[in-house]
Amino acid sequence: MSKLESTKRHILIIKKLRQAKQATFAEIAGYLAKESELDGYYDFNVSKRTFQRDVEEIGTIYGIYIKFNFSGMYYFIEEEFEPEVSDRMFEAFDVYHALNVKEQMSQYIYLEQRRPQGTEHLYSLLHAIKNQKRIQFEYTKYYKTHSENRTVEPLALKEFKYRWYLFARDTYDDHIKCYALDRLANLQILNVHFENTDSDWHAKFKHCFGIVAPNAEKPSEVILSFNSLQGKYIKSLPLHHTQQILIDNEDELRISLTIYLTHDFLMELLSYGNTVKVLAPQKLAEELKEQYQSALNQY
Repeated sequence: MSKLESTKRHILIIKKLRQAKQATFAEIAGYLAKESELDGYYDFNVSKRTFQRDVEEIGTIYGIYIKFNFSGMYYFIEEEFEPEVSDRMFEAFDVYHALNVKEQMSQYIYLEQRRPQGTEHLYSLLHAIKNQKRIQFEYTKYYKTHSENRTVEPLALKEFKYRWYLFARDTYDDHIKCYALDRLANLQILNVHFENTDSDWHAKFKHCFGIVAPNAEKPSEVILSFNSLQGKYIKSLPLHHTQQILIDNEDELRISLTIYLTHDFLMELLSYGNTVKVLAPQKLAEELKEQYQSALNQY
């Protein structure tokens, strides 16, 4: 049995349980047998013993844990994480699977040409956050020509627009700052413990868009009107988890958001051009008008 054959069988087992939610061994074995016939080259048929070994390897290699329900006599994937984390994990798994197909598929797959996101630091940073250990690294700001040494107390990680960011307390001035992982180098975990008193980051960013922290005492009630075509995209991929639909007809999609009026949010609205109109609050509409006028003055 080749390693590639085992890997393909692992992927098929995960796919079956993700689609069916639960399945008996007979159902899984039948599915694998059918896939063997369709493939025509690899043999995915398994014995009960081989399947048990596959279950263990899937947990070890992919961090996806398959459990057995003795009362129902079926297997299922244990959801250890919050739904959004599990969804992202399986999304990454799907991409990994698609990009590792045997056949040469480069002529059909077009990847965005962008710099590395700094994801190689994620595991070390999570370790430091969990164990409350100070870290040290070199950091380069866009408006400076040289890097600076930083010693910080790591608190949380956040993703935004294909980039990962670290929120940490700078030991130099005791301020919480945000660092882009792709501009971070020579990361070291120090054997210096700290007490993390800023733990509820989900609450801190509940009404934020992007990486800018709350800039007011309370979030604003924002009402936006999109044209009908753009509205379809907004419904399929909401701007924010607080998004509520107020009007949805052939003329417009009108939504409300409870959100802080940060620079990141303003830039997002500008990206929609004339397909969106700010109905409330008025100060956001005025700020958007100023940005458009400033851009127009350049031409």
